[in-house]
Amino acid sequence: MFKALLLEQSEDGMASAAVKEIGEDSLPAGDVTVAVEYSTVNYKDGLCLSPRGGGLVRKYPHVGGVDFAGVVEASEDPRYSPGDKVVLTGWRVGEVHWGGYAQKARVKADWLVPLPAGLTTRAAMAVGTAGFTAMLAVMALEDHGLTPDGGEVLVTGAAGGVGSVATAILAGLGYAVAGVTGRPEQAEYLKGLGASRIVAREEINETVKRPLETETWAGCVDAVGGAMLARVLGQMKYGGSVAAVGLAGGADLPASVIPFLLRGVNLLGIDSVMQPYANRQRAWERVARDLPMDKLEEMVTPATLADLPKLGADILKGQVKGRVVVDVNV
Repeated sequence: MFKALLLEQSEDGMASAAVKEIGEDSLPAGDVTVAVEYSTVNYKDGLCLSPRGGGLVRKYPHVGGVDFAGVVEASEDPRYSPGDKVVLTGWRVGEVHWGGYAQKARVKADWLVPLPAGLTTRAAMAVGTAGFTAMLAVMALEDHGLTPDGGEVLVTGAAGGVGSVATAILAGLGYAVAGVTGRPEQAEYLKGLGASRIVAREEINETVKRPLETETWAGCVDAVGGAMLARVLGQMKYGGSVAAVGLAGGADLPASVIPFLLRGVNLLGIDSVMQPYANRQRAWERVARDLPMDKLEEMVTPATLADLPKLGADILKGQVKGRVVVDVNV
């Protein structure tokens, strides 16, 4: 028997979560059984924990948690042996496949990545999907020519999970980072992560009036989308790139093609769910090397399985700062 945050659906179609003891025979099929040590909370987790499953959970009972890190307990795949430390993000785990909000998980070996040297399982979950996505975004910007001497890099939604890690990574690599937030009380937090200046959301969230504005940003990690992304595109320097990682401000993009045609601006889509193994390994190795661990710790709020229902609701309301690390064994 082991503990899990089990989502169960009532007759009215609404789901609720409670910590319960369940048997190992409840685990889904998979090549590798992992003794989970830590998980985390992402926006998608909040959706899955909501009463209707956010349109993501199709079958109950269900165990959420799109990320986890732990130790291999049993393996039918030669790539992994008992005792190996592993991390998992993406692959729709926690949505359509049972995830990390439990003390055990069983998954396909292809979905796992060996924990990089220099990272603990706890640190890996302080990073989680949000930090992994942030690293993919930074790598994409670098691959398109971004360098620290090119000018300021904008991070929108900077106090959120992706934004916090992106800010710390970029600052650690020597970039001048401007962090956008709608929460003035988070200014000191962002400066502590390395942001050189804070941009109020209101300054950059207006509807586009002119397709081109003053060239301001050499690069951007955008977690907001919507009108803010459209506005940022018109403020990019010639040849600059925006890595789009989220849609907290909406899925519509009321933008002009003019920045693409007259300034050669690049809009780069970042998906973290279905990334191939080689990209995952490269990103996690970069995280271990380039993310300042002291800054990572400043982002962390500790939690337990019992805290998750409230945290899921809070993250959907934009009330979770930085990263949450869930110790599933407390």
